[in-house]
Amino acid sequence: MTPGSEAVDPHPLELARWRLLATSDAEDARAFGDEFARAEASFAGTGQPQWDAWSSAFTARARLFDTDLDGAAQAVAVARAALERCPLSAERALALAYLAHVEVAADRFDAAMHLAVDASLLADQLSGEQPTRALHQAHHWLSLALTRLDLEELAAAQSLRGSRVAQALPDLADRWQLLRLCAQQHAELAQTVHRRGDERRSRELAAVALACATSARELPWGPPEADEDLLAVITAWAMTLSGQLDEALAPLRRVRGRVEADGGGLWLLGYADLVLARLLFRLCELEAGREAAAGHPRAAGAAGTTGGEATELLVAAAGAFAAVGDRRRYRQCLLELGQTTAVTGHTAEALYWLEAYRAETTRAHLRGRELWAEMFVRRSRLREAERQTAVLRRHALEDPLTGLGNRRSAERRMAELDFDGGPVSLAVVDVDGFKAVNDGHSHLHGDAVLRRVAGLLRQHSRTGDEVYRWAGDEFLVLLPATAEPQAVVAMERLRTAVTEADWAGLEINDPVTVSIGVATAAPDGVAGPHSWQALFDSADLHLFAAKRGGRNRVRAASAGATLPPGPTPPSDASVDQLVAEVLGSQAARPPGWAFDDSGVAS
Repeated sequence: MTPGSEAVDPHPLELARWRLLATSDAEDARAFGDEFARAEASFAGTGQPQWDAWSSAFTARARLFDTDLDGAAQAVAVARAALERCPLSAERALALAYLAHVEVAADRFDAAMHLAVDASLLADQLSGEQPTRALHQAHHWLSLALTRLDLEELAAAQSLRGSRVAQALPDLADRWQLLRLCAQQHAELAQTVHRRGDERRSRELAAVALACATSARELPWGPPEADEDLLAVITAWAMTLSGQLDEALAPLRRVRGRVEADGGGLWLLGYADLVLARLLFRLCELEAGREAAAGHPRAAGAAGTTGGEATELLVAAAGAFAAVGDRRRYRQCLLELGQTTAVTGHTAEALYWLEAYRAETTRAHLRGRELWAEMFVRRSRLREAERQTAVLRRHALEDPLTGLGNRRSAERRMAELDFDGGPVSLAVVDVDGFKAVNDGHSHLHGDAVLRRVAGLLRQHSRTGDEVYRWAGDEFLVLLPATAEPQAVVAMERLRTAVTEADWAGLEINDPVTVSIGVATAAPDGVAGPHSWQALFDSADLHLFAAKRGGRNRVRAASAGATLPPGPTPPSDASVDQLVAEVLGSQAARPPGWAFDDSGVAS
């Protein structure tokens, strides 16, 4: 099988991908590792961008389970590069969402945020298309990533969108999974809102979580035991948040015992411990409040017993989340350990847990700052490389004396000319008597003359015309989409500007003038040059004729020598003389030939 060939059968790869996503979602490192070991060679051997991306994405997740953060980051970069070659589709949105989840699990929050934004935008663009499993899974992984980014409102919204997509699909397992996720995300959000003190909204969100959990149970489908246990934990949590503490306690203890006995997974056991600890802590607060209000002398001891169990469960949950790399919930456990031990009167222990929470939070912030610093350094280096490239390009293509494009730049530009698209004119401009300036004064004076001529050519050229320094005292003016009559008029304007300029400030004896040769290339079927070399040779010949004719004039194929402006020429004057008369008069200029200093006025 040739890499990247159409003979690659996607079906087994898709099955392997769904299995890997399921084990990755379960946070079961061993199950994921076993599944990835079986599928790794198949993914890596296709040569197709989509499966190359998934191969690297799953490699990143495996590296993360092995706590190899650098290896995970490198694999994510390879996956992103492969995705750039994939079409915009639900498959790409799913891969981006999964990579966002991997990045946030590695505490690379900024990279995760960028990936999540890209995945969300793409998923939204595809919302009007035919629902697919890839699209609903994209919403699923987006929801998980956004939760870890502490964007719980957005996470709940993504789970609802995924649930709507799953409702249109025939697979009951997909519907069940998204309903369970909706229940979990709304329970998580209800917990956050409760912590902020908004009890009414917390109960409303808990009611939504309970409704989603009930809808999942009503589906005619039997989920795996671990998934069913997770839904039971979520249900007990939602009941706790809605005020049904006593009704939730016994079922939650049963499911927690079953998960511990059956080895349902370290993450799920930690999740059950966290929820049970929260329930017990709320019971502790209620019990302490009631007995203190009644003046019961053993209120503090009773609260301490329940609080002690909650503390032990939180310690166990923190260990489980640390082991599987769920840093967000690990930090939550540390914070709640500090709060629980403070309420139960264990001040020193509370300080210990709060200090651990502060250190862990600081570590996460430091990691974020390191990422920003790394990005800043990379961007600075990139900008410096771009600056150096621009300098080198300017040195390669710009004449350092005049600031005009140099000969190399002119040749490159003329090689791009389209001689079939319309007329193109080229003018070769030479400074008259330039050698005498150098010999009679100095090369510094000569340089000043060249700079001044270059400035005048640039200032008085039409908008769209291009001026280059060809060599020595010779310049080129390229006039795209310009026939010979218009080119002659434009060059007369430049010749006159040089002649009438004030040269006294340069301390040279004679005024500076220029001679100009003009050539025009017409489309195929019309006589004339049809390559830039032929065009240049023709213009150079006309320049020679202008020099032989007395200098300070323009020469073209169909025009005689142009004399400096003088009295009105006779009726039998040449074309060049008529042009000079037009440029020197106050008469209105023909449309298309009217030039202002700011550009073409037509």
